[in-house]
Amino acid sequence: MEVLLIDDHPMLNAGIVTILESTGLFTVCAQAESLTQAMSIIEKSEALPSLIILDMLLGEDNGLDFLPTLENYCKNKKIPKPPVLVCSALGDSFKIKTALELGAAGFLSKTGGKDELLKAIDTILCGKVYVSGEVNIKLNESSSMYAKFSKREIDIINLLKTNKSNKQIAETLSLSQRTVENYISKIYFKTGFSSREELQGL
Repeated sequence: MEVLLIDDHPMLNAGIVTILESTGLFTVCAQAESLTQAMSIIEKSEALPSLIILDMLLGEDNGLDFLPTLENYCKNKKIPKPPVLVCSALGDSFKIKTALELGAAGFLSKTGGKDELLKAIDTILCGKVYVSGEVNIKLNESSSMYAKFSKREIDIINLLKTNKSNKQIAETLSLSQRTVENYISKIYFKTGFSSREELQGL
C-alpha cells in the first residue's frame, strides 16, 4: 500500500518512513516538503497513493490548503480521493475542526508514538474518522464555542490565527474589507475579547 508523505521535517519523515515500511504493509512512494511539490507528484503519478499523511504547517504554506485542492483534482479526474491523515504538534481546535470539515479522514498529534500512528492509519483505511485522544477531548470541550460562530466567522478566525491582516482576509475570502471588519466585530462581541492576540489563543 503506497503512502505519500507531505512534511518539511526530514528527521520526522525518516521516523515515519521507518515505522510504516517496517510493517511490510506500506511503502512511502514519495515525499514532498511543500504543497506545490505534493501536487506536482500527484499530477505526474499514474495512480494516486492509498493514503496521504499531511503536516498542518509546511513552512509558509498552510497544509490545510491541500485538502480542497486535492478534492477538486479528484473531482475533475473523476477518481476516488485517497484518505488524508493530518498531523501536527499543535492542538489548535479550530484548525483541527476545519481540517475535518475540509475532508481530512483524521487528525494525529505528533506527540503520539508508533502504536497510535498505526492505529490512526488502520482506522481511516477502514473508512472511519480518527482523532487523537487528547485532541478529541479538546474538541469536545470547545463544541459550545463552535456553536457560537457561523461558518464564515470560523473561516475568519482561522485566518486571524495565521496573522493575516483584514485586507488579506478580505482577498482570501473574496469579501470587502468593511465586511471583514463587521465579522470581526461580531466575533469580538461573541467572545468578549478585544484583541487579535486573545482570538489567536482560542
